[in-house]
Amino acid sequence: MTMTQWIVLAIIQGITEFLPISSSAHLILPSHLFGWPDQGLAFDVAVHVGSLLAVIIYFRQLIVQIVVNCLKAIGRQEHDRGTANLGWMVVIATIPAVIVGFLAESFIENHLRSILVIAVTTSVFGLVLWWADVKAKETRALSDLTFKDAIWVGLAQAVALIPGTSRSGITMTAGLMLGINKVDTAKFSFLLSIPLILAAGLLKSVELIQTPSAFDLSAILFGTILSFVSAFACIVMFLKWIERSGFLPFVIYRLVLGAVLFYVYFG
Repeated sequence: MTMTQWIVLAIIQGITEFLPISSSAHLILPSHLFGWPDQGLAFDVAVHVGSLLAVIIYFRQLIVQIVVNCLKAIGRQEHDRGTANLGWMVVIATIPAVIVGFLAESFIENHLRSILVIAVTTSVFGLVLWWADVKAKETRALSDLTFKDAIWVGLAQAVALIPGTSRSGITMTAGLMLGINKVDTAKFSFLLSIPLILAAGLLKSVELIQTPSAFDLSAILFGTILSFVSAFACIVMFLKWIERSGFLPFVIYRLVLGAVLFYVYFG
C-alpha cells in the first residue's frame, strides 16, 4: 500500500467503526473504485487496535467501575447494582454475536461479502434506523436495561455480522426500539464494541502468527495512531451530536452510499 492508501483506510476504519453507517461498506469502496489492493492482515489488526484503544480510553472510568462492581458482586461484597448490571448486560448482549460468528463465519466470508449484499443491507437497515428514530419514545436509560433487553440487542448485533448492516447502527436501532434515550443507546453500543473488537483482533492476530508475512512497520504504527485519533474524535463528536439531533443525517448518508454501491455493482 502507498502512504495515501493506508492513511485513508486507517481514518475510514476509525470513523466508521462507531458511526451507524457501516464500516464494511466504506472499506470495500476504495478497492473497487480505485483498484486499491487488500490492506493485509497486519494492517487490519493495527487499525482495529487503534479503534479499541479509543473506546477503552474514552470510557475508562465507566469500564473500571463496571469491572470493580462486577467483581464485588461475584464476591458478594457491597457494590453498585446499576453499574454491575450494566456489565452483565454487555456480557449477555455479546453472546449471540459470538455464537453466530463461530457457526456462520465461513458462510458469511464466502457468500455475503459482495457489493450487492452490502448495498442492500446499507440501504435497508438505514431505513430501519430512520423508522426507529422516528418512533423512539426515549423513556428509559441504561440503568433500566433488563436481561430481555440485552438479548434483543445481542440478537440485533448478531445480524450485523452480515456486511453492510453496521454493528453500531443496528444496536442503536434496537436500543431506540426498546425506548432507551439516544445518548444511552449510543453509549451501550460503544461498550458492546469492546469485547467484539477485542475478540476479532485476537483471532486476526492468531491468523497473522500462523501465516506470517512481510509488512510495512511505519504503516502499521501510523495506521494504529490514525485509527485511534479518528475513532476517539468520532465518539466525542457523535455523542454531542446525537444529544441534540436525530439519526436522519446518517440515514440519508446510508441511502446515498447504498445508491453508490448499487451503481458500482450494476454500472
